[in-house]
Amino acid sequence: MKALSKEYPLFISLISLVLFGIYEHTLAHTSMGNIIGFLALFSIIIYASLAVAHHAEMLAEKFGEPYGTLILTMSAVTVEVMIIAIMMLQSQSPILARDTIYSAIMLDINGLLGISAIIGGLKFGEQPYNVDSSNSYMSMLLVAIGLAMVLPHFIGEAHQVKFMWFIVFVFILLYVVFTKVQLKNHKYFFEYTVGEECSNKEHNHEEINAWYHATLLVVYILIIGFLSEILSLFMSNMLQELGLPLALGAVGVAIISASPELIVAFRSALRNNMQTVINIALGASLATILLTVPAVIIISSIAGLDLNLALTPIQSFLLGLTLLVSVVNFNDGETNVLEGFLHFILFIVFTFVLFI
Repeated sequence: MKALSKEYPLFISLISLVLFGIYEHTLAHTSMGNIIGFLALFSIIIYASLAVAHHAEMLAEKFGEPYGTLILTMSAVTVEVMIIAIMMLQSQSPILARDTIYSAIMLDINGLLGISAIIGGLKFGEQPYNVDSSNSYMSMLLVAIGLAMVLPHFIGEAHQVKFMWFIVFVFILLYVVFTKVQLKNHKYFFEYTVGEECSNKEHNHEEINAWYHATLLVVYILIIGFLSEILSLFMSNMLQELGLPLALGAVGVAIISASPELIVAFRSALRNNMQTVINIALGASLATILLTVPAVIIISSIAGLDLNLALTPIQSFLLGLTLLVSVVNFNDGETNVLEGFLHFILFIVFTFVLFI
């Protein structure tokens, strides 16, 4: 109870959920109300995400890698799927899921990993990690992105539905096999022994109450999902009134779902633990496409919504360039400032292209 009394993000989120549930429609009727509602909810959700990151880190300390990273990425993907489903039902946009998945991958690899490599490189120079992990992630990403977001260009309209359900089966199979490899057969691929000074833990494993942190992790994810439902209304109204592209909404979804990962990754980079950053950035990207794609296919089928996962030419180029640079950069088991800067530049280009 003493620990629970310090869960300020939980109380603030619950109070906000009640207040916005009451005044949601009143605020949504005015331009200023939509902007205020969006900014307030976005800030509250990010604050709640800090708590998600904290509880995920505690579970990571308790169970070690790669379990901790898997818990964190699954939490982020759950939030992402909830928000995408809500916004798909409200906006009826067939490309929202595609833009969100694309944005999440660009944010994870170019934003999260790029910035982490920069700040870690400035402090430590070169930061080592297990090259087997990056190779495993990259090969899976190339296959998954190619099947889900490039191959649909070459599938006839008459066979699109069959192909979508085939992708659901293949992706679930891929995720099950990869998770088994990650947690059992080749668990050592995703581990790296850091120096003693960088691996010190703030808590003894026995002192960490796994049930407490796991329960609050689930609670926070549910609350973020409910808050995101209200946020999606303000976001849609604000984008329409300001004449901004819907793709910015997809980026907003990606930022919200990735915020716990961003926090943990930056902390890990500053502790010279690049293995965790690699597991988070590439693992989250892989989980996003292997889990989110089947989820949105099933949701769109049940709700009778159109769905288009095929990348645009610009998206194909930037994502392909990102994967090519990643294959070159992540094949030596070390990151540095230059590699991080290249990915960060790609993230800047991705952001710029959204407005043209």
